[in-house]
Amino acid sequence: MLNDSLIDQLTLDLKPVRRRSAAGDGLVIGGICLVELALFLLMGAMRPDMQAAMHHPSLWWKLVSLGLIAAVSGMTAVVSFHPAGSPRRGVQLTLAIVSICLAVGWGLNSARAGWSSVDARLDWRHGVECLYKMVLLALPVFMGLAILMQRAAPTDRQGTAWSIGIASAAWGAFVFVFTCPFDDPLYIAFWYTATCSLIAVCGRLLLPILSRW
Repeated sequence: MLNDSLIDQLTLDLKPVRRRSAAGDGLVIGGICLVELALFLLMGAMRPDMQAAMHHPSLWWKLVSLGLIAAVSGMTAVVSFHPAGSPRRGVQLTLAIVSICLAVGWGLNSARAGWSSVDARLDWRHGVECLYKMVLLALPVFMGLAILMQRAAPTDRQGTAWSIGIASAAWGAFVFVFTCPFDDPLYIAFWYTATCSLIAVCGRLLLPILSRW
């Protein structure tokens, strides 16, 4: 009887919890992405020579690569929010896609200008500024996924954290492509990779701590 009374007291104020849905979480994150991109473009941030830039293979390489990485890693994170979902295969697939994209960029770089004047092509002053802007653009998706992770029950928090970091970083870089005036594959590969790596590592270090049950 004492046990029954204790159970009744503990469950007295409990309310039904709506079942989580990967599709619902995906729609939330997709909505955040669309709103951010729309606001970014409505602010007039698009590069003025976009029509001419569309004829450069490097622009499409940036858009397709980052969009694909963001989509795969984002879906991996959302699926892993469920206790039965695992992010490991998704993370492995994402890393494979990153490797392929970098290999394509290597080919574009070789076809363009080789490795001459590396220091000038990397343009450190503008590169650091680009890194800063991409980090800011990654924050909305990073925060959205972090909140969803905190409310969910992932069993592999480290893997989920990697997925969130990569997804938000790739999306921030994807949005930045529309204003980035640099089309040099070497510049893009170096600074975009550096930025995405920084965000991914921060996500891996912070999110498992913030999302403890």
